[in-house]
Amino acid sequence: MPVLLVASWLGATPAAASGVGNVPQATQTDAAYAASAAANSVTNVFATTQQTSCYRPEVPYFGNLGPANGYSGMSACGSSATTGEDTGVTQYPSQAGSNPGFPAATPMLVKNHSESDIRVDPTNPLHLIGTSKWAVSAEGYNHLLGFFESWDGGKTWPVQGHIPGYEGWTDNTDPVGVFDSFGNFYTLILPYEFYYNANGGHNFKTNQNIEPNPAVAAEAITISVRKHGATAADDWTTNRFGAMDVIASYPAKGREPDKQWITIDTNPSSPHFNRIYAMWVVFDSLTPVPMASFADAKSDGTHTAWSTPQRLPTAGNNPQGDTYLLPHVDGNGRVFTPLTNFSSKSTLTSILLDSSTDGGVSWQSVSTIVHDVTAPPLEYANTNFRDGIEDTFAVGPNRLRNGSYPLYVAWEDYSAGFGNQILSASYDGGKTWTAPIQINDNASPTVDTMQPNLTTAADGTVLVAFYDRRLACPTGPEAAAAGLGLDPNNPAGATNYCVNASLQAYKANLKPIGNNIRISLHTWDPQLNSLKASGIGAGEGFIGDYFGNITTGSTDYTTSVSTYNDGTNPSHFQQQVVASLSIP
Repeated sequence: MPVLLVASWLGATPAAASGVGNVPQATQTDAAYAASAAANSVTNVFATTQQTSCYRPEVPYFGNLGPANGYSGMSACGSSATTGEDTGVTQYPSQAGSNPGFPAATPMLVKNHSESDIRVDPTNPLHLIGTSKWAVSAEGYNHLLGFFESWDGGKTWPVQGHIPGYEGWTDNTDPVGVFDSFGNFYTLILPYEFYYNANGGHNFKTNQNIEPNPAVAAEAITISVRKHGATAADDWTTNRFGAMDVIASYPAKGREPDKQWITIDTNPSSPHFNRIYAMWVVFDSLTPVPMASFADAKSDGTHTAWSTPQRLPTAGNNPQGDTYLLPHVDGNGRVFTPLTNFSSKSTLTSILLDSSTDGGVSWQSVSTIVHDVTAPPLEYANTNFRDGIEDTFAVGPNRLRNGSYPLYVAWEDYSAGFGNQILSASYDGGKTWTAPIQINDNASPTVDTMQPNLTTAADGTVLVAFYDRRLACPTGPEAAAAGLGLDPNNPAGATNYCVNASLQAYKANLKPIGNNIRISLHTWDPQLNSLKASGIGAGEGFIGDYFGNITTGSTDYTTSVSTYNDGTNPSHFQQQVVASLSIP
C-alpha cells in the first residue's frame, strides 16, 4: 500500500471553530463557477425519472397544498408502475394486523425522491446502487425507502422500486447503504409508525387501539440485503432465520431511534475483514444516546448475529448529548466515528471523535475535533427548507509513515450569518487536527452553502460535495424549465434562493486542486414539492438532510435533489440527479 508523507503543519487540538474566510484556492466569480461544469465535462442523469414506482402505504393521507409550489397531494397508481415491483394490489405481509382504516385502499404513485446515498460495487465498478426517500405524499411526509440501480456506470437506471418488507410501518427513513467485499449490498433502515391528526400533524402515540399497525414495533433499527446477482426490484432479503432482521427494537414512545449509519470493513488485510458496523442515536427523553452494534458479513449475503448494542463514549459537555454518527474504517481495521455534541440548534456545537481498535468490542473517546461551531438555523433564509446533518467524515486510503491513515472532517459554520463549509484533517489518528479552511469559494459572502459530504478516491484525493446558493435563480426560458412560475415567491433573478450542487477536490494534504466545480447543470427551486417533515401545516420544508458522494477509479459520482424539468420531470417533483465527472 502506498505510504503518504505527513503534512508538516499540524493544528492544535481541538481546531479553532471558524476557518471562515481562509480559502486557500481563492474565490472565483459566479461566471467562472457557472462555466465550471462544462469545463470539467460534468454529466447529469435524472435517475429517478427513468421508471415509475408505486406502493400501497400503510397510512393514507390526501392533504394537498397545490397548485402552489407544484404540490398535487397523493394520487392512485392505476396502471402507471413500470418497475415490476409488488405495488400492493394485494395487502403486503407486513401490513397484517393493521387496525381498521389501514392500510390505504390501493397502491399510490411515488412522486418525490428526497435525500440520498450512492455506493459502488467493489466487484464491478459499473454497478451502482443509490437509495432515497420514496414519497407518495410530499405534504404528509409519507414515504418508504427506495433504490435505483445501474450496471453501466450511471448512464441508465433500469431497476428501481421501494425496498420491500417494511410497508407495515407508516414510514421508513434515512437512506444509507454499503457493499461488502462479495458484492452484497446492505442498507440500514429505520421503520417507524405515526398517524395523522385532523390538522395534518403527525401523532406518534403508541396505543394498540389507535396506532396504524399494532402488530409491528413502533420503531426499529433493521437491515435489508440485496444479494450479489440480484436483478429484480423485489430481490431483497429482510429476514434472518425466518424473522425480520432487527438490530434493535423500540416499542414505546419516549425512546426514539434516529440518524442511523452503516459501514463495512472491506480491507482484506484487516483483522475484521467484512465486519459490518451499524450505528444510530436513541433520543431518550430528548437526550441523544449514541449506540453501536456489529456483525460479520458472509459471502452468501447472510451475516452473523448482531452484537448487543452498546452506548458509545462521549467527551461532550453539552446536556443534549451526541448525534450524527458517521462510521468509517481505516486500513488498519480501526473504526472511527464523529459525534456532534450540541444543546440546541441555536447554540454552539462541538464535533468529537470516537474509535475502536478491536472490531467494535470496545470504544474510546479520541479527541474533540472542533469546538464552538456556530450551527445554522433550522430553516435557511428566503426559503423554508431545513438544515441537514451538520458534518461529514471520511478516511484516506493510503497509510502514513507513522502507521495511521488520514482522517477528514467537514462541517457547516454559520458564524458569518451565512452558511460556509469548513474542512480539517488529522494525520495522527485523530489526536490533532489541522487549522480549518473554507471549502466554498463564492465571491459574495452573503449566500448560503450547506450539507457537505466527504469522500476520498483511491489515489488519496479528497472530494467534498455540498449544496450551493451562489447563483441567482434563472430568468427567461431557463426559469420556465425550473418551474419558477409555480412558486408564489416569484424568485426569478432572486439571490440566495435557488440551489446547485458543488464539488471541491484536494490533495491528501488538503492542498486544493482548482476551484469549486458546479456539478448540477441546472439551478433548481427548493420550494417546489418540498416535503413537509413536520406536517402539512408546518412552515418547515425538506430537500433532504444529506446527499450521496462516492468514487470509483477516476470518476466521482454524486446523487442530489433537483426539481428542474430536463424534459422528464414536467411536474417538478424532487428527483435524484446523478452527476459524474473525472476526478480533478
